[in-house]
Amino acid sequence: MIILYRIYQVLIMIPLLAVATVIAAVVAVAGSALGFGRWWGYYPQILWARLFCLLAFVRVTVRGRENIDPKVSYVFVANHQGAYDIFTIYGYLGHNFRWMMKQSLRKIPFVGWACAWSQQIFVDNSSVSATRRTMQQAERQLSGGMSLVVFPEGARSWTGKMARFKKGAFRLAVEFNLPVVPLTIDGAFDVLPRFKKMPVPGHIYLTIHKPIYPAAEGHDLAALMEESHKEIEDGLRKA
Repeated sequence: MIILYRIYQVLIMIPLLAVATVIAAVVAVAGSALGFGRWWGYYPQILWARLFCLLAFVRVTVRGRENIDPKVSYVFVANHQGAYDIFTIYGYLGHNFRWMMKQSLRKIPFVGWACAWSQQIFVDNSSVSATRRTMQQAERQLSGGMSLVVFPEGARSWTGKMARFKKGAFRLAVEFNLPVVPLTIDGAFDVLPRFKKMPVPGHIYLTIHKPIYPAAEGHDLAALMEESHKEIEDGLRKA
Protein backbone atom coordinates (compact mmCIF):
# COMPACT_ATOMS: atom_id res chain seq x y z
CA MET A 1 0.00 0.00 0.00
CA ILE A 2 2.83 2.42 0.76
CA ILE A 3 4.08 2.09 -2.84
CA LEU A 4 0.64 3.07 -4.17
CA TYR A 5 0.53 5.95 -1.72
CA ARG A 6 3.92 7.24 -2.91
CA ILE A 7 2.80 7.00 -6.54
CA TYR A 8 -0.33 8.95 -5.64
CA GLN A 9 1.80 11.58 -3.90
CA VAL A 10 4.10 12.06 -6.87
CA LEU A 11 1.42 12.05 -9.57
CA ILE A 12 -1.49 13.77 -7.82
CA MET A 13 -0.80 15.21 -4.37
CA ILE A 14 2.42 17.13 -5.02
CA PRO A 15 1.24 18.77 -8.30
CA LEU A 16 -2.07 19.81 -6.72
CA LEU A 17 -0.35 21.25 -3.64
CA ALA A 18 2.19 23.11 -5.78
CA VAL A 19 -0.62 24.78 -7.72
CA ALA A 20 -2.55 25.51 -4.51
CA THR A 21 0.55 27.08 -2.92
CA VAL A 22 1.08 29.42 -5.87
CA ILE A 23 -2.60 30.42 -5.92
CA ALA A 24 -2.71 31.01 -2.15
CA ALA A 25 0.47 33.10 -2.31
CA VAL A 26 -0.77 35.23 -5.22
CA VAL A 27 -4.13 35.78 -3.50
CA ALA A 28 -2.42 36.78 -0.25
CA VAL A 29 -0.09 39.21 -2.02
CA ALA A 30 -2.87 40.75 -4.12
CA GLY A 31 -5.29 41.13 -1.20
CA SER A 32 -2.59 42.57 1.06
CA ALA A 33 -1.45 45.00 -1.65
CA LEU A 34 -5.02 46.31 -1.83
CA GLY A 35 -4.95 47.03 1.91
CA PHE A 36 -6.87 44.03 3.20
CA GLY A 37 -3.96 42.06 4.62
CA ARG A 38 -5.63 41.17 7.91
CA TRP A 39 -8.23 39.12 6.04
CA TRP A 40 -6.33 37.94 2.95
CA GLY A 41 -3.26 37.13 4.99
CA TYR A 42 -5.13 34.51 6.98
CA TYR A 43 -8.43 33.12 5.70
CA PRO A 44 -7.34 31.82 2.24
CA GLN A 45 -4.45 30.07 3.98
CA ILE A 46 -6.91 28.07 6.07
CA LEU A 47 -8.10 26.33 2.90
CA TRP A 48 -4.51 25.90 1.71
CA ALA A 49 -3.46 24.27 5.00
CA ARG A 50 -6.50 21.99 5.15
CA LEU A 51 -5.80 20.87 1.60
CA PHE A 52 -2.32 19.75 2.69
CA CYS A 53 -3.92 17.61 5.38
CA LEU A 54 -6.76 16.32 3.23
CA LEU A 55 -4.58 15.23 0.32
CA ALA A 56 -2.07 13.52 2.63
CA PHE A 57 -4.92 11.69 4.45
CA VAL A 58 -4.07 13.43 7.71
CA ARG A 59 -6.94 13.91 10.16
CA VAL A 60 -6.83 16.74 12.71
CA THR A 61 -8.77 16.79 15.99
CA VAL A 62 -8.95 20.02 17.98
CA ARG A 63 -9.57 20.14 21.72
CA GLY A 64 -10.15 23.24 23.83
CA ARG A 65 -11.21 25.78 21.23
CA GLU A 66 -13.70 27.09 23.81
CA ASN A 67 -10.71 28.36 25.82
CA ILE A 68 -10.01 31.26 23.46
CA ASP A 69 -11.96 34.35 22.44
CA PRO A 70 -11.68 35.52 18.79
CA LYS A 71 -11.79 39.15 19.95
CA VAL A 72 -8.78 38.81 22.26
CA SER A 73 -5.14 39.02 21.15
CA TYR A 74 -2.94 36.20 22.41
CA VAL A 75 0.58 34.92 22.09
CA PHE A 76 0.20 31.25 21.14
CA VAL A 77 3.21 29.03 21.88
CA ALA A 78 3.39 25.49 20.49
CA ASN A 79 5.74 22.54 20.47
CA HIS A 80 7.29 21.85 17.07
CA GLN A 81 7.13 18.19 16.04
CA GLY A 82 7.27 18.55 12.27
CA ALA A 83 6.21 20.37 9.12
CA TYR A 84 2.55 19.50 9.60
CA ASP A 85 2.45 21.62 12.76
CA ILE A 86 2.15 24.60 10.43
CA PHE A 87 -0.80 23.18 8.49
CA THR A 88 -2.47 22.05 11.72
CA ILE A 89 -2.34 25.50 13.30
CA TYR A 90 -3.13 27.43 10.12
CA GLY A 91 -6.01 25.19 9.18
CA TYR A 92 -7.61 24.39 12.51
CA LEU A 93 -6.75 26.88 15.25
CA GLY A 94 -9.71 29.10 14.38
CA HIS A 95 -8.18 32.42 15.47
CA ASN A 96 -6.65 35.10 13.24
CA PHE A 97 -2.92 35.36 13.80
CA ARG A 98 0.48 36.10 12.35
CA TRP A 99 3.55 33.91 12.57
CA MET A 100 6.82 34.88 14.20
CA MET A 101 9.35 33.30 11.86
CA LYS A 102 12.99 33.14 10.83
CA GLN A 103 14.37 35.66 8.31
CA SER A 104 15.56 32.77 6.10
CA LEU A 105 11.94 31.89 5.25
CA ARG A 106 11.70 35.08 3.19
CA LYS A 107 13.74 33.31 0.51
CA ILE A 108 11.17 30.57 -0.17
CA PRO A 109 9.57 31.30 -3.57
CA PHE A 110 5.93 32.45 -3.37
CA VAL A 111 5.61 31.49 0.32
CA GLY A 112 8.21 34.04 1.43
CA TRP A 113 6.66 36.77 -0.70
CA ALA A 114 3.19 36.06 0.65
CA CYS A 115 4.49 36.10 4.22
CA ALA A 116 6.19 39.45 3.68
CA TRP A 117 3.15 41.07 2.07
CA SER A 118 0.74 39.74 4.69
CA GLN A 119 3.03 41.13 7.42
CA GLN A 120 4.11 37.97 9.14
CA ILE A 121 6.75 38.92 11.69
CA PHE A 122 10.29 38.05 10.67
CA VAL A 123 12.65 37.96 13.63
CA ASP A 124 15.78 40.06 13.17
CA ASN A 125 18.20 40.07 16.09
CA SER A 126 21.20 41.23 14.08
CA SER A 127 21.38 44.48 16.03
CA VAL A 128 19.63 46.39 18.79
CA SER A 129 17.81 48.59 16.26
CA ALA A 130 16.72 45.53 14.24
CA THR A 131 15.33 43.88 17.37
CA ARG A 132 13.49 47.10 18.18
CA ARG A 133 11.93 47.12 14.70
CA THR A 134 10.75 43.52 15.20
CA MET A 135 9.10 44.54 18.48
CA GLN A 136 7.46 47.56 16.84
CA GLN A 137 6.06 45.44 14.03
CA ALA A 138 4.68 42.96 16.55
CA GLU A 139 3.08 45.76 18.54
CA ARG A 140 1.32 47.11 15.44
CA GLN A 141 -0.09 43.67 14.67
CA LEU A 142 -1.18 42.57 18.13
CA SER A 143 -4.48 44.39 18.49
CA GLY A 144 -8.16 43.87 17.83
CA GLY A 145 -8.01 40.10 18.17
CA MET A 146 -4.94 39.65 15.98
CA SER A 147 -2.63 37.18 17.67
CA LEU A 148 0.84 35.74 17.27
CA VAL A 149 1.95 32.11 16.93
CA VAL A 150 5.49 31.08 17.86
CA PHE A 151 7.40 27.82 18.10
CA PRO A 152 9.58 28.72 21.10
CA GLU A 153 11.83 25.69 20.61
CA GLY A 154 13.11 27.49 17.52
CA ALA A 155 13.23 24.44 15.25
CA ARG A 156 11.52 21.13 14.58
CA SER A 157 12.31 18.29 16.95
CA TRP A 158 14.70 15.53 15.84
CA THR A 159 13.18 13.04 18.29
CA GLY A 160 9.58 14.14 18.86
CA LYS A 161 10.46 15.29 22.36
CA MET A 162 10.34 18.91 23.45
CA ALA A 163 13.46 21.05 23.70
CA ARG A 164 14.05 24.04 25.92
CA PHE A 165 12.14 27.20 25.07
CA LYS A 166 13.73 30.40 23.84
CA LYS A 167 12.66 33.69 25.39
CA GLY A 168 11.58 35.73 22.36
CA ALA A 169 7.84 35.01 22.31
CA PHE A 170 7.55 35.31 26.06
CA ARG A 171 9.34 38.65 26.09
CA LEU A 172 6.67 39.93 23.69
CA ALA A 173 3.93 38.74 26.03
CA VAL A 174 5.67 40.44 28.96
CA GLU A 175 6.31 43.64 26.99
CA PHE A 176 2.71 43.99 25.76
CA ASN A 177 1.04 42.36 28.79
CA LEU A 178 -0.76 39.75 26.66
CA PRO A 179 -2.16 36.37 27.71
CA VAL A 180 -0.17 33.35 26.54
CA VAL A 181 -1.96 30.26 25.23
CA PRO A 182 0.06 27.00 25.16
CA LEU A 183 -0.73 24.68 22.24
CA THR A 184 0.07 20.96 22.34
CA ILE A 185 0.56 19.28 18.97
CA ASP A 186 0.68 15.49 19.07
CA GLY A 187 0.99 13.20 16.06
CA ALA A 188 2.76 15.52 13.61
CA PHE A 189 6.09 13.82 14.27
CA ASP A 190 4.63 10.55 12.99
CA VAL A 191 3.24 12.23 9.88
CA LEU A 192 6.37 14.11 8.75
CA PRO A 193 9.43 14.49 11.01
CA ARG A 194 12.22 16.80 9.90
CA PHE A 195 14.45 13.95 8.71
CA LYS A 196 11.89 12.73 6.13
CA LYS A 197 10.77 14.30 2.87
CA MET A 198 7.28 12.86 2.36
CA PRO A 199 4.35 12.57 4.77
CA VAL A 200 2.39 9.47 5.68
CA PRO A 201 -1.30 9.31 6.70
CA GLY A 202 -1.95 9.98 10.36
CA HIS A 203 -3.99 11.67 13.05
CA ILE A 204 -2.84 14.93 14.65
CA TYR A 205 -4.30 16.27 17.89
CA LEU A 206 -4.21 20.01 18.60
CA THR A 207 -4.93 20.90 22.22
CA ILE A 208 -5.63 24.55 23.02
CA HIS A 209 -4.91 25.11 26.70
CA LYS A 210 -6.40 27.81 28.88
CA PRO A 211 -4.74 31.22 28.56
CA ILE A 212 -2.11 32.25 31.09
CA TYR A 213 -3.14 35.79 31.98
CA PRO A 214 -0.71 38.34 33.39
CA ALA A 215 -0.98 39.17 37.08
CA ALA A 216 -1.75 42.70 38.25
CA GLU A 217 1.96 43.52 38.19
CA GLY A 218 2.46 41.77 34.83
CA HIS A 219 4.01 38.47 33.78
CA ASP A 220 7.07 36.96 35.40
CA LEU A 221 9.20 35.83 32.44
CA ALA A 222 10.76 32.74 34.01
CA ALA A 223 7.51 31.55 35.57
CA LEU A 224 5.63 32.14 32.30
CA MET A 225 8.11 30.05 30.32
CA GLU A 226 8.06 27.26 32.88
CA GLU A 227 4.27 27.12 33.09
CA SER A 228 3.86 27.15 29.30
CA HIS A 229 6.39 24.34 28.87
CA LYS A 230 4.68 22.28 31.57
CA GLU A 231 1.20 22.74 30.06
CA ILE A 232 2.37 21.60 26.63
CA GLU A 233 4.31 18.67 28.05
CA ASP A 234 1.33 17.60 30.18
CA GLY A 235 -0.81 17.70 27.06
CA LEU A 236 1.60 15.33 25.31
CA ARG A 237 1.50 12.91 28.23
CA LYS A 238 -2.29 12.91 28.32
CA ALA A 239 -2.45 12.35 24.55
